[in-house]
Amino acid sequence: MDMKMLIFSFLILPWMFCATARNEKTEPRKRGLAKLHRFEGVQTDGESFLEVRKPKKTVREVPDYESRVAEKEDAIATTGMKAEDLPTCLLCVCLTGSVYCEEVIPEMKTVPPLPKETAYLYARFNKIAKITTKDFAEFVILKRIDLTGNIISEIEDGAFSKLDQLEELTLANNRLVKLPMLPSKLISLNANHNLLRTKGIKASIFRKLSRLAFLYLGDNELEIIPPLPESLLVIHIHNNNITTLTDDTFCKGNNSHYIRSNLQEVRLDGNPLVLAQHPNSFICLKALPIGHYK
Repeated sequence: MDMKMLIFSFLILPWMFCATARNEKTEPRKRGLAKLHRFEGVQTDGESFLEVRKPKKTVREVPDYESRVAEKEDAIATTGMKAEDLPTCLLCVCLTGSVYCEEVIPEMKTVPPLPKETAYLYARFNKIAKITTKDFAEFVILKRIDLTGNIISEIEDGAFSKLDQLEELTLANNRLVKLPMLPSKLISLNANHNLLRTKGIKASIFRKLSRLAFLYLGDNELEIIPPLPESLLVIHIHNNNITTLTDDTFCKGNNSHYIRSNLQEVRLDGNPLVLAQHPNSFICLKALPIGHYK
């Protein structure tokens, strides 16, 4: 019996030592992989497979118009700010080179600070009452300003003087009684539906605008038509208080051969004026003015 136990010991003990050594080599590797998985973002599959996880791409979402409106309303509700206190591009919609401030809530009462790159401003249907020389002083690349539907009663004389690139100016549906000096490169001026009177328009204000093509002065209180530039294509001066014309209003009374070829459309309807009584006033035109002839 003792001999059998001795033989068994010689056979089993070497095998147990080998198994223990093998386990001691394996366990550190498993622990190392687990630690690597925890701290370095790798995935383990048993003992033989490692895969580096790909980093997720970050996608920046651009808020839609409704989100912008909600953000603005939240800022107003939580801070109690007025329109002029809010950042312009939260109060308005800012795109590359364009700013849209239309029917702003709360009411916009002054021209807001604009991004430096602003070339087109649409600030329609607000409560802006006055335009000062400071409002556009630093925005020399402006090409279009639309202030339709405000309550503007005063524009300081130098408010647009530095806007050498301004081509379109819309001041319709306001309360203006006079016009300021206008930039030299202006192509279109719309001042329909104001309170303009002849004494509020300097005699040379339009004559100096060599590129002016479209002039809209309808629904005002003008008594006479101011001197017009040769470049003019369209003039609307309907629904005013014009009672008379002269031979020099559109033509040159001392030159019967003069033809005003550029001027294509003249609206004089709605004035207390009978055009048939002034035939020499538009003899140089290619088309008769629109208005009352009987």
